[in-house]
Amino acid sequence: MDQVREAAAGEYDDDALDSYSRTVMRVAAAVTPHVAAIEMTARRNGRVRVGAGSAVLFTEDGYLLTNSHVVAGTQRGHAVFADGSRMELDLVGADPLSDLAVVHGRRPGIPPAEFGAAESLRVGQLVVAVGNPLGLAGSVTAGVVSGLGRSIPVWAGGNRRVIEDVIQTDAALNPGNSGGALADTHSRIVGINTAVAGAGLGLAVPINTTTRRIISALLADGRVRRAYLGVVSTPIRLNASAVIRTGQREGLRVVEVLAGSPADRAGLQPGDIILTAGSRAVSNAESLQRLLFADAVGQPLQVRVLRRGEEMNLVAVPEEMQANGQ
Repeated sequence: MDQVREAAAGEYDDDALDSYSRTVMRVAAAVTPHVAAIEMTARRNGRVRVGAGSAVLFTEDGYLLTNSHVVAGTQRGHAVFADGSRMELDLVGADPLSDLAVVHGRRPGIPPAEFGAAESLRVGQLVVAVGNPLGLAGSVTAGVVSGLGRSIPVWAGGNRRVIEDVIQTDAALNPGNSGGALADTHSRIVGINTAVAGAGLGLAVPINTTTRRIISALLADGRVRRAYLGVVSTPIRLNASAVIRTGQREGLRVVEVLAGSPADRAGLQPGDIILTAGSRAVSNAESLQRLLFADAVGQPLQVRVLRRGEEMNLVAVPEEMQANGQ
């Protein structure tokens, strides 16, 4: 009987492994043709600045999405796809505060990748990363979504800011993966791999409502105009008494209020839980960020917070975020 059980268990494990392998192979075959290795250059004061990484083709007329840090300080370069085809690139626009950038080349002979919706991701879900780590084109790694709603600190113009709502995955990432694709099991691009945070830890900027708006702004204007509030936050589930009192299950806990910011002048404090902004419930960084584009600049923003168990109504007036990140 034990031998029968062991044989059945072994057969089950083999079937599971085959299913996993088939899924990863299918996604890799579908996504790899859309991911290029890119190298961007610029000459300043007799010195050459080189940025290298990966990029994802997302339109039929040759626009590719990559990381802002890959193209920083450059204007032109080239892309090489997995089939060996090559095209020259020009920088369209970059947004350091989301670590996204758009570059453009001639119309390629391959169809664009399909964007998915990072909002649908769940912790534990299988994802596949495709990029060009260490110059090795078309490299594929697989793993699971380890966490959602993470934050990456970045520096812009000497000022610290935070890229919010980042996807954490254990799919192995290495230098050169930056700008590459993070795909779900339907071969849809749900993130742009952006950093290696440590052993066994990778991060990706999500493809969601907010980042789609950022991409549209880069395509139209080459830059993103934002309203600046000045808080660093993290999602939090409210306790039972707070749920009863507020009618909400989730909010955003304020981790840091930047000195002199609109949030600081409005009276927000670390430890506050933001419940609503502009009369809209906020439960993650994206729900707040989508309210902070150009049309919010100079307009009073009603912010309802929970502070030490008591609800408070504050009014912040977002400012335009300058090119240096302020």
